[in-house]
Amino acid sequence: MNTQVVFISGGATGIGRVIARRFLETGSRVHVADNNPESIAQFIVEHPGTTGSVCDVGHVDQVDRAFDELEATHGRLDVLINNAGISGPTARVEDIAAADWDRTIAVDLNGQFYCARRAVPMLRAAGGGSLICMASTSGLFGCPLRSPYTAAKWAIIGFVKTLAMELGPEKIRVNAICPGSVSGPRIDGIIERDAASRGMRPQQIRDIYLRQTSMRTFVEAEDVAEMAYFLTSAAGAKISGQALAVDGHTEGLTNWVD
Repeated sequence: MNTQVVFISGGATGIGRVIARRFLETGSRVHVADNNPESIAQFIVEHPGTTGSVCDVGHVDQVDRAFDELEATHGRLDVLINNAGISGPTARVEDIAAADWDRTIAVDLNGQFYCARRAVPMLRAAGGGSLICMASTSGLFGCPLRSPYTAAKWAIIGFVKTLAMELGPEKIRVNAICPGSVSGPRIDGIIERDAASRGMRPQQIRDIYLRQTSMRTFVEAEDVAEMAYFLTSAAGAKISGQALAVDGHTEGLTNWVD
């Protein structure tokens, strides 16, 4: 059992919640930051000893407050999981409102920067550690109708590779995880919006998504959690600067019927 301290943004809901549970199984001390107060409260009740902060990562003042609370409670940090994100609009670029673009970039990209800038001094003080940014297979391919989200995820991979170079000499390894379509309410909503925009049935869109992966499958949140844990474990001690897909091998993200 280890006693490392792990900060997980978006850690009380969705994929982040599953990642948090995986680290708790190993004896880690986990601090979840999430913009859903009820989910944080429920998670702490279910997992006594876990701590949390209400935080919308798209706002730097809220991120700073969350890290102040982390420092006051735990006094150190060994792992940052930059998980919080939103799917953004599903529309052609000319139909995307500027406010929707700005919000997607604020949460999916700026939020990862806000967390990293506070986490790095703490990781350095701990003598090293691991910083993981959640990207996407959309950060490896273009993805029609998802331009704000895709732009953010491509930028995250560049951010990760740059931080790996900056921080490697200080024994801080930095990696990106690129999930494919992860089963759950979030991808269901994306599929429904995609189908509505094309005048198609959701199952038709789901079948298109499935045909884009060699293994013809969506991934589970547990698959992503296992990769996150692996990268922070002794087995991943020499892995840095990588964008690692957990996706059943995505062949492309054209998303077109023809």
